[in-house]
Amino acid sequence: MSESEVRSAYGARATEYIDLIGSMGSVHGHDRKLVTEWSRSLVGPVLDAGCGPGHWTDFMVGQGVAAEGVDVVPEFVSHARERFPHVPFRTGSITELGVPTGYADGILAWYSLIHFSPDELPSALRELARCIKPGGSLLVGFFEGAAGESFPHAVTTAYYWSVDELSRQLVDVGFEVLSVHSRSDPGKRPHGAIVARRALDDHPRRNSRDLSTRPGQHGSRGTPYAGGAAAGAADAGPGT
Repeated sequence: MSESEVRSAYGARATEYIDLIGSMGSVHGHDRKLVTEWSRSLVGPVLDAGCGPGHWTDFMVGQGVAAEGVDVVPEFVSHARERFPHVPFRTGSITELGVPTGYADGILAWYSLIHFSPDELPSALRELARCIKPGGSLLVGFFEGAAGESFPHAVTTAYYWSVDELSRQLVDVGFEVLSVHSRSDPGKRPHGAIVARRALDDHPRRNSRDLSTRPGQHGSRGTPYAGGAAAGAADAGPGT
């Protein structure tokens, strides 16, 4: 769906969304651990692309990360600036992040890609790839399911992606997939996360060892992945 439709839908429910899941208090400990471990090795600028109310951006800054939050919803950016005045936030689109090529050491896209349709997603992934320097890192959180299948998200139409298909699309735009995570809880939509590295050469590939062990699936090896804040709040949000 169009960016303007997403912006209007979230703007109309911004206060409700912020009250429901706009703080680190609504975040599962496993999510906190995943983002902490991912961001620990990042030494340059980091973008929180689709930062929502800004709590993840503030969390990373508190961990010593040079993070900036970017969101298409002005109401979220206004709230984030007021609540976290020491953290930089600006209005912007994931399809046009407004930074030079190779600018970022890392990008967090935590449930901020879920409203891109199958036709729209590749352009967003290309922009993420453009903005990350070779060897830089991307962490994506999403709802896992049949790739490209739409569902009635609490705010506006969203789309499932399978770990395998989203991994393939990341490889297509120049990433190497380092690890994948998935989880299914009764009564909740399945959740997934992918950690990927911007390829150093022109021949990115999947890390077959990591993809062969999908942490968090019932009956699989590894530590369960806990999903995003959206997972802990009736699947209400995209980028938290």
